[in-house]
Amino acid sequence: MDDPALPETCCPADESRIWIGPGQAAYLGPALRLGAHSGSVDCFALGMDAEFTLCAEGIGERRARSALIPARQRHLLSAQGRMLFCYLDPGSAAAARIRERMSEHTSAAWFGITGERELIRRVRSTGPRELCTAPDSARLDERIRVALRIMRADPANTPSADRLAGQVSLSRSRFLHLFSAHTGTSFRRYRLWNRMLCAAAAIEAGHDLTRAGAAAGFASPGHFSDSFRAMFGLPANTLLAGRVRITVLEPGEPAP
Repeated sequence: MDDPALPETCCPADESRIWIGPGQAAYLGPALRLGAHSGSVDCFALGMDAEFTLCAEGIGERRARSALIPARQRHLLSAQGRMLFCYLDPGSAAAARIRERMSEHTSAAWFGITGERELIRRVRSTGPRELCTAPDSARLDERIRVALRIMRADPANTPSADRLAGQVSLSRSRFLHLFSAHTGTSFRRYRLWNRMLCAAAAIEAGHDLTRAGAAAGFASPGHFSDSFRAMFGLPANTLLAGRVRITVLEPGEPAP
């Protein structure tokens, strides 16, 4: 069911807002014409004005107002009006809290966050503050926590899996197993996600897409472009073509 329009104090109807911080990002704005894609981290989707359609293997085509799509789940999302997308480390406390609030779990996604209408009202007023928090969870293995800190400190020069495993006193195979088990995504996909956050921060600082991709460690403009489309379902220049305001959050700072 569609909701009547409410006063917009967080994000005007014709503007898009993006918040980025360690292990997390959020988009609030007009629905995007997304192609099928597979994210590197969990994505919480919330229809701000109406339900959306989610298509994925295991659920077919499903109408929903809110859904949590797990990392590496290939899907197609179609929507009208405005959408909120929160991208969160699968192993983070924020992602765990969202999963706990969802009423239904299928093989491909979680659906129906509790207090949906009230959450929409608060997001319209103040943004996705309550959904975005510091990325680490107390349940993380300490060696994986250290590895994540190393990766976030310099995304463009992330050590190889072999080297990072040695830095946390693990074999490569054990490190990759623990990394996937505790973060909910693969080392390769997380490294790519971390570089995307770095590129977004470079764009906010005034770099063009080519310089932002290079600063984040992508091998070429084509590599950055292809990776962005595969992860988010649209070209980066399409996302940035309209009115977009990017805010870089300090570590531990929630989205305002």
